[in-house]
Amino acid sequence: MGIRSAVIKPFAKRVSNQIDREMKNAVDYQNKTREYLIRFARKTVFGKEHHFDQISNYKEFKQHIPLRNYEEIFPYVDRIFKGETDVLWPGKPLYFVGTSGTTSGVKYIPLTKESLPYHMNTARNVIFNYAYKQGLLSIFDHKMLFLSGTPKLGEIHGFKSGRLSGIINHVIPRWLQWNKLPSYQINCIEDWEQKIRAIVQEISQQKTSLISGITPWILMFMEYLVDQNQEKTVLQSLPDLQLVVHGGVNYTPYEKRLRSLVGGDFHSFETYPTTEGFVGFQEGSIEQGLALNVNAGVFFEFVPISEYHSSHPTRLDLSMVDLDQEYALIINNNAGLWGSKIGDTIRFTSINPYRFVFTGRTEHFLSAFGEHIIAREVEKAIQVAMNHVSCEINEFTVAPQINPADQKAPYHEWFIEFAKEPEDLNRFVGILDQALQDINFHYKDLVSGQIIRPLRLRRLKLGAFRRMMKERGKLGGQNKPIRLSNNRKIADMLVTELHDGS
Repeated sequence: MGIRSAVIKPFAKRVSNQIDREMKNAVDYQNKTREYLIRFARKTVFGKEHHFDQISNYKEFKQHIPLRNYEEIFPYVDRIFKGETDVLWPGKPLYFVGTSGTTSGVKYIPLTKESLPYHMNTARNVIFNYAYKQGLLSIFDHKMLFLSGTPKLGEIHGFKSGRLSGIINHVIPRWLQWNKLPSYQINCIEDWEQKIRAIVQEISQQKTSLISGITPWILMFMEYLVDQNQEKTVLQSLPDLQLVVHGGVNYTPYEKRLRSLVGGDFHSFETYPTTEGFVGFQEGSIEQGLALNVNAGVFFEFVPISEYHSSHPTRLDLSMVDLDQEYALIINNNAGLWGSKIGDTIRFTSINPYRFVFTGRTEHFLSAFGEHIIAREVEKAIQVAMNHVSCEINEFTVAPQINPADQKAPYHEWFIEFAKEPEDLNRFVGILDQALQDINFHYKDLVSGQIIRPLRLRRLKLGAFRRMMKERGKLGGQNKPIRLSNNRKIADMLVTELHDGS
C-alpha cells in the first residue's frame, strides 16, 4: 500500500460506515432531508407562495407543492435570470447547468453552494466505499481517468454555465488533482473524437488504475486505445487498470463488449448521477441494484408510472414504495427544485435495505400500435438473445415502421451495430422477438393477431451510432443514445449506415 492509499484508508472506512448507517435508516434520513429543505426555503419566493410555514409532514408537503415539469418551473428560473434573489432557494445559484430538454430545448438547472458539494462529495464517497470494501485502496496511488464534458464555462444572464461534469472539474479538491486525468488543457478540447485521441496519447505515459464515465464513451475510449496502440486488449496498454466506474445507461447490453475489450479481470461498479441530484450508486453486487442516496440534499418522491400522466397522480415517499413496481422519479433538492419531474423511471429490487434499478425514461417508449414497450423491456430482450447466441453489440435503437415499402403489415425495426456478429443471425432475431413477446403481452397480442409482423433487424456498419451522434451534435460528454422512440427521426438518420445485405 502506497502513502496516498494509507492516508485515505481511515477516511474511506468512516465513509463506508456512514453509508451503511444511511442504508439502514434510509426513511429517517429522507424525513430529515424533507424537513431541512422546507426549513431553509421557507422565506423564499417559492416558499411563501406555497405556504411552507404550514408544512410539517409529508401529507402537507404534497398538498402545498404540486408536481412540475421544467417548463412549469422555468418562470421561477426566469425571475432569477432577471436578478431576483431568494426565489427558489436562499440567495442566488452559483452556476446553471445546461442540459437537454425533451420539449423545451436546453434546460438550465440551478446549482447552489449547498447542492454543489453533494455532487462532488457523493462521487468521491462512493469510490471510497467501493475501494474500501473490495480492498482496492491502491487505486489512489495511481492516475485516474475521468471522461467528462469540457470544463470551459459559458454565461447565461450573468451566471456561469456549463455541463455538470465540466463544472465539477472546478471544485475537485487539490489532493485529487495529482491523480486526475486528463489534464485541464486536454479536457478543454471540444471535439470529442479529437479529445479521445489526445487522452490516449497522454494516458499511455501514465500508470492508470481507474476509468470513469458514461458507458458508451468508455467503450469508445477503449476501442481507440486498443487500435492506436495496436494491442489486443486494454490491459496490455493499461496493466494497472483495476476499476471501471460507469453510469448513464443500462450497463448490461454493453458488459460483454467491455469485458472483451479489457481482456482480463477488473472491478466495475455503477453510479447514477443526474443534473438534479446524485440519485444512487452500486454499494454491493450489481445483481442487488443501486443504493438510494438518501442523505445528499435530495428528497425523493415516487409516482406509479401508470398514473404519471394523470392530473392527480399518487405520490409516495420512500416508506410507501413496493417491490417490482415501475415509478417515475420526483426530485426536491437544495438547489430549489420542487416536485420536479425529471423523466427517469426506477424499480425497487429490495426494501430492507432500499435498492433499485434504473429502468428508463418516461418519454422514451414505443407505443405506435398500443404496445407501450419501455427501454428496460427491449434491453432485457436483447440480453436474452445475447445469452443464447454469442455476439457483441456496440449499440442499438428501435423504431416503428408504420408504412413498409411492401405495403404489408407494419413492424418494429431494430437497428443494431454489432462489434461481433451472431453466428446465426436468423436464430438471434427469432429469440429476440420471442423474448420481447414473453416480456410484453401487448406486443405478443399484436404479433399473434397479425396486427404487426415480428421485428425486422437492420445491421449497421461499425461506427454508425457515433457518426449519427456526431451529426446531431451529441457526441461525447453526458449525451446518451436513445434506445427507442415512437418516431423515425433516429431511424431515418441510420438508414444510410446499413450494412450491405442487412
